[in-house]
Amino acid sequence: MDLIGDRAVIHQLTINGQYYASLVRQLREKIKEKRRGMLRRGVLFHQDNAPVYKSVVAMAAIHECGFKLMQHPPYSPDLAPSDFHLFPKHETEQDKTYENGIKALQRRWKKCVDLQGDYVEN
Repeated sequence: MDLIGDRAVIHQLTINGQYYASLVRQLREKIKEKRRGMLRRGVLFHQDNAPVYKSVVAMAAIHECGFKLMQHPPYSPDLAPSDFHLFPKHETEQDKTYENGIKALQRRWKKCVDLQGDYVEN
């Protein structure tokens, strides 16, 4: 699993479908710039079910970029990417939290699928 870049969101900025769609398109450009082969192999895209992410304009941008959208189970705060330390810029190079977070996320997703969407805890 590769993560491409991160972006700070300006406080007091309203995130709407149009803004989110522009972020998705910017992400595609970053992937094209930094991991060109990834676009040919396909990008698996994950987001939660926030209404702004599911808006028509945002979903159109995801489709337009050719990303394959992973379905996020409803009411699954236990699978939020932010719980798995997926933001490496905030961690030191010697810290294994990022790597462990990725492994835990994959394990929890598998558990959730095995349990047919039931609540997953550790």
